[in-house]
Amino acid sequence: MISRNRRHKMTYHRRKICRFCADSNFVIDYKDPRTLRMFTTERGKIIPRRISGNCAKHQRMLTVAIKRARKIALLPYTTSTLR
Repeated sequence: MISRNRRHKMTYHRRKICRFCADSNFVIDYKDPRTLRMFTTERGKIIPRRISGNCAKHQRMLTVAIKRARKIALLPYTTSTLR
C-alpha cells in the first residue's frame, strides 16, 4: 500500500512569468535581433509559449516581430547545414 501512494504523489511546477509583463523596460522590437534570438531555437524556430513562459499577448507580438525581422534579413529563417 505504501508504494501505491508514492506513485500518485503530486508534483508542483513553478509557474513561468512573462518577461515582458514583469519588466516594462524589456520591449519587443523587430529591429533588435539580439532580444528576438533569445526566443528562437538554434535551428531558427520560434520557441512556443508554454516553454518560453510568455503570456498570450506578448507571444503574439513576439511572433510578429520575429517574422518581420526574418523578412528584412535581421534573423535567419533556418540555419545553413551542409551535408
